[in-house]
Amino acid sequence: MTELGSAGRFLVEYTADLGSRLGHRPLAYVHSYGCQQNVSDGERIMGQLAAVGYGFTKEPSEASLILLNTCAVRENAEDRVFGNLGGFKKLKEKDPGLLIGICGCMAQQEHIAEKIKESYRYVDLVFGTFAGGDLYSMLRKVIEDKERVFNLSEKPSDIDGDFVQLRESSFRAYVPIMYGCNNFCTYCIVPYVRGRERSRSPESVISEVRKLVADGYKEITLLGQNVNSYSYGFPALLRSVNEIEGDFRIRFMSSHPKDASDELIDAILGCEKVCKQLHLPLQAGSDRILKAMNRSYTVERYLGIVDKIRSRAPEFSLTTDIIVGFPGETYEEFCMTKDIIRRVKYDNIYSFVYSRRTGTPAAKLEDKISDKQKGLWLRELLLEQRETSSEWLARFVGRTARVLVEGEGRTSPEHLTGKNDEGIIVEFVGGRELIGQFVDVKITKAMNWALSGELII
Repeated sequence: MTELGSAGRFLVEYTADLGSRLGHRPLAYVHSYGCQQNVSDGERIMGQLAAVGYGFTKEPSEASLILLNTCAVRENAEDRVFGNLGGFKKLKEKDPGLLIGICGCMAQQEHIAEKIKESYRYVDLVFGTFAGGDLYSMLRKVIEDKERVFNLSEKPSDIDGDFVQLRESSFRAYVPIMYGCNNFCTYCIVPYVRGRERSRSPESVISEVRKLVADGYKEITLLGQNVNSYSYGFPALLRSVNEIEGDFRIRFMSSHPKDASDELIDAILGCEKVCKQLHLPLQAGSDRILKAMNRSYTVERYLGIVDKIRSRAPEFSLTTDIIVGFPGETYEEFCMTKDIIRRVKYDNIYSFVYSRRTGTPAAKLEDKISDKQKGLWLRELLLEQRETSSEWLARFVGRTARVLVEGEGRTSPEHLTGKNDEGIIVEFVGGRELIGQFVDVKITKAMNWALSGELII
């Protein structure tokens, strides 16, 4: 166990002793909020905990260690964390030996850490996005010294190491290719809590993907706050991953329009394993608002990217992010965003009411739009997308789709659900033994959010 270090070996002994007293392996409850990057970080945390003897549970009441891996992008994510923390207080009173920790983006913010320190004194451990590699030593200090630990270090850690990762899925995997962000959009807290961009080496990424494919993974999603600014060239990385032998497909998140190059489009359309779908965040349909957001592109530039793709693949799948009610946005400017939805024809949009983030430039802007008005605008936007997608998704009816089966469907216990190459939900009747496999489905119906069809045997 020398590779664990002294803190890791201490934890192995600690969990063994705790397990003998409990009569079973001590369990950890690890819950990740937010984006795919957070999910990937949570899987690495679980891998570290498994290596020193922890098992896992989905019930906090069964846990000897509770760790919430948090998101800071929107206020409601933080509210959920604090709401859960309130419930954990009773668990701590019942079991004083219970360890409770908060980590991730939310925990990286000093004002949040201070709030936890003062108002949630039963929380033992708080650490941010840079300190995950110190998990063993932090836990040892909490257990051995009986001290609360707050680690908001901003020192970059090794991102090319061979990490143990306990993945939630046996057939879909997230692979971070870079961390941090240099864009500093005025509404976004990410550059402040995840730091500047740091890219993994191509060799490290390709090695990880090759192992995953050898282990039977069918879908690999390459992750980065802006994969287009990957230091070693993102189109080249896509082509290298595409050359790995095996039956799998490649997705990626997320792509910033300011860096969406012709080379990227060439790689997407030219690599057979890369899914023919692009998530291209718009955020707003007004040049004035885009400038206020520091998005570094115009509506014309954005639509130019769309036109380049659609000129070569007219039915290419696009999805987007949209913020409703940015400070100073007028209703007329909001309607410009709706115009772009009609113009582009997105398969799906991820839309949110603007959420003020302490420490960002936008938080200082005067905001005259009421929450009620923003909510009405959001409903209007979703109705626009609903009408658009209902018509646009109909293009798949009558075609055969290759679907990666992900689990049980919503329609009935007999239905399964998965996604086609374009990332659209497909439901059909089939047996559970198909979960984790590619199947062919004849599409018979299009809804505003999904497709349904019949399994081709």
